[in-house]
Formats: sequence, C-alpha cells, structure tokens
Amino acid sequence: MKPIDGVQRTLNVALDERSYPIHIGTGLVGNADAIAPYLAGRQVMIVTNETVAPLYLDALRDALPGKLDVRCVVLPDGEAYKSVEYVGRIWDALLEAGFNRRCTLIALGGGVIGDMVGFAAASYQRGVAFIQVPTTLLAQVDSSVGGKTGVNHPLGKNMIGAFWQPRAVIVDIATLCTLPARELSAGLAEVIKYGLIRDAAFLTWLEDNMAALRGCDADTLAHAIALSCQIKADVVAADETEQGVRALLNLGHTFGHAIEAEQGYGAWLHGEAVGAGMAMAATLSHRLGWIDSAALERCEAVIVAAGLPLHAPAGMGREAFLAHMRRDKKNLDDELRLILLRALGDACITSETPPETLDALLDGYPRA
Repeated sequence: MKPIDGVQRTLNVALDERSYPIHIGTGLVGNADAIAPYLAGRQVMIVTNETVAPLYLDALRDALPGKLDVRCVVLPDGEAYKSVEYVGRIWDALLEAGFNRRCTLIALGGGVIGDMVGFAAASYQRGVAFIQVPTTLLAQVDSSVGGKTGVNHPLGKNMIGAFWQPRAVIVDIATLCTLPARELSAGLAEVIKYGLIRDAAFLTWLEDNMAALRGCDADTLAHAIALSCQIKADVVAADETEQGVRALLNLGHTFGHAIEAEQGYGAWLHGEAVGAGMAMAATLSHRLGWIDSAALERCEAVIVAAGLPLHAPAGMGREAFLAHMRRDKKNLDDELRLILLRALGDACITSETPPETLDALLDGYPRA
C-alpha cells in the first residue's frame, strides 16, 4: 500500500488472517486513502453520536468514494446509552437500508460508539466488517484496539458482547483538540495503566511529560498513543480472547467498573473510575507488601497529575463494592480475581488476596 498522507506511525495487531493496522496521524478522518482500502463492499454505515457528528461526520462522509452507498446513524452521547436498545437502532438502520454481508460499519466516536458498533457488526448477519475511527484518547489507546465489543447491563459493565476485530483502526490525533479537559484526563488513565502493568520506563516518561499531554501537544500525544497501542497490540496478539495475560489490561478496572455500576453509568467517566481503581489496586499491592511506599506514592502522584480522582465515591461502602466486584468477568469458579502490582511495570493476576485485607481496604479507603 502506498504511504498515506498524515500518517506518522503504523502499527500492526498480529492475529493471522484477522491482523489489521493501526494508523496514527493527523487529518485522517477526512483522508480517503486512510479508510477506503478497508471497506468490504460498496455499502457503508457510519455510526456516530450527537456530539461528534457536527465536528467530523461531514469530513468522513465526504472523503469516501462517491460510488458507495453511505448511510448514517447518529445516537445520543453517553455511557447511559450503551445498551442493547441503542444497538438495536443500528440493526434497524442496516435492515431498513437492505445492507448485506459485504457492508462495512464505521465507528466514529469514543469508546461507547466503538463498542456498540463493534457489537452490531459482530452480530449483524452473523458478522460484517467494521472500521474504528476513535475520536477520544481513551478510545484511541484502548477500546478501539483488540476486538472487545459490547454493551452494559444494569447488573454489570460490558457483560453483553463479543470478540470481533476491526479491519483497521484510524487514529486522528487532531480530534483530541476538541476534547473537553475532563475527557482527555479520562483517556490518560488507560495510558498510565500501560506503564504500570508493562513498562516502567514509559511510566517515568509519563511523569516527565504529563503537562505536555494535558496541553494536547501533538508530538507528545503521538508518542504516548503509539506506545500504548503497541503494548496493547502485543498483549492482544498473545491472548486474543482473554484466557490469560490479556486480563492484565484490566488493572484498576475491577474497582472502577464497580464504581461505574454503583454510581450509574456516565456519572463517573470510565477513565475517572479506572484512575481511582488503579489507586486502590496500588494501595492493596502495598498492603500486601508487594510494592513499597515510594512506588505507591508515584502511582498516586501520576494519577493526580493526569487530573484523575484518587479517592472512591462518597457513600459507596464495602458491600456495594463487593456486590459489583463479584460479577466481574475475570472471576472463575466464584473466586474474585484482581490485577495487582508486584512492581512498577510488573502486574499479575491473583485470586489469593486475603478477604480480611480486601475488606479493610474497602472499609478504610478514602472517599471523595
């Protein structure tokens, strides 16, 4: 394939016949060369939300070849709409348009849109092509890569879904310039996660460059996004359906998903809940004697520097946490499995946390 204007870096998610590229650059939403090669046929459904549509929908639609049959679905914006009901609107649009198995869905938006469109693609006529065009930092470094798709259920986050890989991920760094500061910070939670679980040198780099990241410096963001995507791509290639090592990508998520479910989806952004969840996981790792006080302080400091909450929600007690954590997808045979830190850059999966130690954490952890 010829070089694509605006692409600064291209990574590959190595999954044999399901392998696909991650193109990272600027101006890619409106670049036909970046998207057109990954279309399966002439029927294209772009799915976005009410916030993203006014910003980028026209540019994407105008960039597609004129011979295509292009339709659009615009959904409400927010985690509260990540449900089977709203995926049903995508299915309805596909059926009403008479789209066949050679159609392509394009997810234009953040993690909610990407997860919903991926699930719609996985299930429509038992599987059709889709392309991820993530417009939030969280989606660019995490949810758009790896093929996890799905929706929330009142009893648990992402409990209904499927593994379904995209044909390409198109990361346009320029879209981050329109993100609210709170959304950018939420995305940084997942970036920090990669340093904590896999790459201590990257964590140090993040500590040194956090101000530039929050200031939306393009070159700094490109480096952070590329390193994050490379770590995730390597983990996904080793464990596509999360039978083992891929669970490490959930550092902070067991606590974080409990916060989201208890507070109501959307009250806390996903990255905010993960930020607090990572702080809780680091504190538990320290209490188990796995990391020292200096490492814990570094974890907490980088989370705060990213603009993320350090404490759990006010009024959320131990029983509320445990009720949600017991439904976590990582659990096996009724054993609660947690992702904890043996060292900075070295995470592990454990089901051997003493119940009294976990109870003490949940009882005594600071509330906002």
